[in-house]
Amino acid sequence: MSRTNIDLNDRLVKAAFEYAPVKTKKALIDLALEEFVKNRQRLDLLDLRGKIHFDPHYDYKKLRKGA
Repeated sequence: MSRTNIDLNDRLVKAAFEYAPVKTKKALIDLALEEFVKNRQRLDLLDLRGKIHFDPHYDYKKLRKGA
């Protein structure tokens, strides 16, 4: 963990508290950072779109039945 002093936009902080299930600014920032990272990771997955080619005979329904 690192300690950092930052100036936060009071309007954004107030608005964020309306949506976030947290009570402290530290928890709010932690939540925001977690959501930021998860969102960027999802975007990285979208970069794979069209680059993965599946076997045209692949039958996921048949695999579910165990056949």
